[in-house]
Amino acid sequence: MVIMGEGNGRFLLSCRRALTSAHITCVDASLRMLQLAQARLIEEGLSLRGIEFVHADALRWKPRRDSFDLIVTHFFLDCFRADQLEQLIGTIAAAAAPKAEWLIADFQVPDAGWRRLRARAVHLLMYAFFRVVAGLPAKTLICPDPFLVANGFMLQSRRLSEWGLLHTDRWIRDQEPTEGDQRNETLKR
Repeated sequence: MVIMGEGNGRFLLSCRRALTSAHITCVDASLRMLQLAQARLIEEGLSLRGIEFVHADALRWKPRRDSFDLIVTHFFLDCFRADQLEQLIGTIAAAAAPKAEWLIADFQVPDAGWRRLRARAVHLLMYAFFRVVAGLPAKTLICPDPFLVANGFMLQSRRLSEWGLLHTDRWIRDQEPTEGDQRNETLKR
């Protein structure tokens, strides 16, 4: 299992409680966040055994092929420009085992109405703030769905919350994409 951009360890804590013997790789660009995640586990009396903490820029990280049966990216994929997102999803997908699951929680923009206007206003403020505070490269939200499909993942379920502002997804690798499939998906965009 890999958790990308975990932050201070809230989800990691839940995973360790539920999956006591799972090997978990936790990747974050912030050494401070990784330290906070470790401290959170220790404070709760949970073992760090079987948890690998990787301090790395996700765009430069080189995971082993077919390493992970579960991928978690909560409020992470929205941080990247389209070109970066395509590269990142390709790298993570290459590390996914056959039939791997990918859990995503992130922002989205509803299709129409006041919900769309609300989401666009939230995103405008959010991206402006994080560009200044954290140097976020993204200026707008990019939907990761085409990149996931191009890498052999199929959406199994999607739940919306906060009037369509947030979505939680469960994707499953249906098949290993071929080079032709990836080119065809790129052409469709």
